Amino acid sequence: MARRGANQPSVGGYNEAVVLDQIRRSHGFSRVELADATGLSAQTVSNIVQRLLDAGIVEEAGRTSSGRGKPRTTLRLVGSSRYAVGVHLDPGLITVVLLSIDGEVIARHARATPLTQDPSDTVEVLTQDIETTLADSGIDRSRIVGLGIAAPGPIDVERGIVMDPPNLSGWDRVPLRDSVAGATGLPVLLEKDVTAAAVAEKWIAAPGGEQNFAFLYVGTGLGVGLVIGDEVVRGGSGNAGEIGHIVVDPDGLPCACGMRGCIAVSCAPLPLIEEAERRGIIDAERTGDDPTELDAALARLVRRADDGDDAAQALVARCGEHMARALAVVSNLLDVDRIVVGGPLWSRLEHALAETVPPRLDELRAARGVHPVTVSGTALGSDVGAIGAACLILDEALTPRPTSLLVPTA
Repeated sequence: MARRGANQPSVGGYNEAVVLDQIRRSHGFSRVELADATGLSAQTVSNIVQRLLDAGIVEEAGRTSSGRGKPRTTLRLVGSSRYAVGVHLDPGLITVVLLSIDGEVIARHARATPLTQDPSDTVEVLTQDIETTLADSGIDRSRIVGLGIAAPGPIDVERGIVMDPPNLSGWDRVPLRDSVAGATGLPVLLEKDVTAAAVAEKWIAAPGGEQNFAFLYVGTGLGVGLVIGDEVVRGGSGNAGEIGHIVVDPDGLPCACGMRGCIAVSCAPLPLIEEAERRGIIDAERTGDDPTELDAALARLVRRADDGDDAAQALVARCGEHMARALAVVSNLLDVDRIVVGGPLWSRLEHALAETVPPRLDELRAARGVHPVTVSGTALGSDVGAIGAACLILDEALTPRPTSLLVPTA
């Protein structure tokens, strides 16, 4: 598609987003520092800041002195000015959070995902949880800018449809976005859970964080969210990051895709637990795939390994090897500077894998002699998917996008 230049209103909106993004990231820039950081004129910055002050989105946060000259007035976001709701629909757990514009979780609600295969029943429960969370928070609904939903892929982003996730039985072409929007009256965005987790890490990360990273999401299955050049990578259809069929063990178990030894059957938490039960390493105490039972089973497996059980240690070590191989593929392909790991079940595996995966990954990286790649757990905990879903709304509203300056031709 041919594109033309920007018109004046779009430039003004983009500049305002640039200034607001700098205030959010800096946690205390003055007007002078904003002009230096953005390249905008002092008058333009002053005008934008005044509009943000008048709207109650930004406030003056005191004065600082940097040597000679007049002390400068720093600016910061008003956390109570805007809020977003985030919902994470995991095959095992539904989590709802209310997030302020400055990244603070104001309220939270979580429950096991209903076992029913009728999506409408789950959507009703999800909607009830949203309303309960909002009511308990006491926040004026007019301050809520929207609602984000993080769901397992594949999804149809344009139509807001959950297509047919492998771990959500019965969810075939479910119009989740419009169903929730109709029930709540809020603007709704639908995103893949792994992408939402990457958005959360990008949005709430400390200033100066890496602009190229991958987020390995460890839930019932595995997936990767990507940020390259400080931009979230979604792919042509919004379904980037499906790493479940990277082959890490050619002689491994057969996968539904027709290959053998894919990540989906080699080192995802559920098949790992199933193999441990099948081999008698841990007792098969589960009645299903409830997240509480999966968490308990992983805890038993890691505890057996910590206690010196050879079979448990070998199984966990093999999981770490397979995970490192998968991350090496991602690292070599995209040349990231950092890999963040998180999700509902990572906390159980982190103890066993945090010391073994990074050095093995480094051995497998093509660019290991050029730059390091750090591997760390997310600081956002197991709610990272829900927090990321809320960040989708804030990111959409507040992050500058150069593409907004381009006007498509007719």
